[in-house]
Parts: sequence; C-alpha cells; structure tokens
Amino acid sequence: MNDDERRQGAQSEPDFEERLRELLAEDAYTIHPSPAPYPAIRRRGVVERRRRVAAAGAVLVTLAAMPVGAYALSGGGAGGGVATTPTPSVSATRAASPTPSPTPSGPARPATEGQLLDGITFEQAVDGLEKCLDYQRSGSFGDDTDPGEPEDYGIILAMRSTGDSNTPGDGMYVVAMRQTPQQTYLICNVKNGEAQGVTGFGDDTDAIPDEGPVFVDPNSGKLFQQSFLDRGNWKLPFRWAVTGTVKPSVAKVTVSYGDSSSEAALDHGRFVASGVLNEQVTLAPHVKGYDADGKLVYDSDEDKYYQRTLP
Repeated sequence: MNDDERRQGAQSEPDFEERLRELLAEDAYTIHPSPAPYPAIRRRGVVERRRRVAAAGAVLVTLAAMPVGAYALSGGGAGGGVATTPTPSVSATRAASPTPSPTPSGPARPATEGQLLDGITFEQAVDGLEKCLDYQRSGSFGDDTDPGEPEDYGIILAMRSTGDSNTPGDGMYVVAMRQTPQQTYLICNVKNGEAQGVTGFGDDTDAIPDEGPVFVDPNSGKLFQQSFLDRGNWKLPFRWAVTGTVKPSVAKVTVSYGDSSSEAALDHGRFVASGVLNEQVTLAPHVKGYDADGKLVYDSDEDKYYQRTLP
C-alpha cells in the first residue's frame, strides 16, 4: 500500500466510526420497551401476599407485612390488662350498632364495647393512636404520606399485645380506620408509652377479581401470631384477634382458633373477632361468613388465597 492509499484509509476509518455511531443512535430511538402491565402486576402481587401472609405476619414489627397501599412502617403507650380466661367478643350487626361519625374532639368510638379488650379504655386507645400518628409524622415519609389527625379515624380494636422473642415486652395494639380521603387502616403497637410499630395500608380487596365476600386482612396476622422463633413455645394465655372486610351481603362472621371461638363485631364494613388462646396451635384462625338467612357464604378453608397453616 502506497502513501496515498494509507492516507485515504486513515481518513475513511473516522468516517466509518462516525456513521456507525449515528446508526446506533437512530436504532436506540426506535426501540421502545412495552409499558409495564401495572394492573396485572398489582393483582399478582396481592395474590402472592395472601399466600405468604402467615410468614410475613409472624415477624411482627421487625418484618411487618406491607401490601400495596402501605404508607408507613416501624417504630411503641400504655399496655392493657392481662386476660387469663377465654372471653369471646361481643357480637354486633350493622343495623343495631352503627359507629358514630368522627367529631373534632377525637376519633369515633368502635361499634361495640367488645372491641375494647383487656381493660383498655377508649381514652387509652385514643392516646395510643395519637402516639402512633405523631411517630409517623416525625419520620422521613414525605408530605404525601401524612397519616392525618386522630379525629380522622375511628377506633376498630384495642387489645393487649404479647411480647415474644422477636419483640420482647407486652404492650397494646390499636387498630383504627380512616374513611377519607381514601379508606385507610392502621395497626399500631405501643409499649412503655412509645410507638413501637406502625403499619398503614389501603383496602386492596378490588385487586383480586375472585375475592370472596369476606377478606381476611393479611396484616392482621400480627394480631393472632407470636414469632415463628417461638414456634411451639408461645406465651399463654394469648390474646388474639382477626380483622378484615366484609361485603354488605355478609350479616355474621364467626372465627374459631385453637380452643377459643368468637362471633365477630361488624363495624362499617370491617369485621373484628377476638378471643384468648390457652393452647399451642399450628393452624390459622378458621373464618366463616353467613348471609342474613344464615347461609354459609364464606369459609376460609376453601379460600385459595388464605394461608391455613402457621409458619
């Protein structure tokens, strides 16, 4: 190759590289990934969460289950008295026991007195709720996760919490519901006058097209389980509770758990059942729903999304 040919070749290499870069850039602009199928992903996520609820709930505060719609996690007032004998919850119907609307003076009361357990007063439950909301506001969750004010909520449940190897020390659980600007639920654990754990979550029942008339809240696993670290060695007696949503067609919900059973209180589309366990268990609470004629319309044993066994 003579000098002229070498000079022409040297000039053509940069031209070739520049053209190649242009072609690659043009191809990059013509390739667009398909949009993520968010609704389908959300439904699959909710279904998978239901399948894993027992394992997620067992870790209580440290590994609290957080479904779609959750707005905060982590963090513990006064504990309630210790229950030593099985005490079924007081039953209630929608028509007979309406929940008063929230007032500027504070949260709404629960539909029945049977939702305030173990000697915990309404005032103590409100105090616990206020501590948990204050804790959330002090965290770095951003303005769009503001949990609201106490008067925005209604108290759904208050009961003692039993410490275990994962979260030592007894305390109190408070469950509250906010209707606006969107339906939101909050499960809060308070110990020694401080918020120890807060889980906020939205209503995800519409995310599962074939969901039944009763929806057992996956987060309520922390209310009826002790840590899987203590499997077979739970502290007894153990106050437990189960919460969830019910459709208008459901007039009665019953729950059996180990050696205890309860007829749930119905409170603005929520059901709340509780009892005291005096034996070790391996199966999750058995939940049944009935219509106004007494017909069985839901059985958790036949709910493909409900985790029947404990971790």
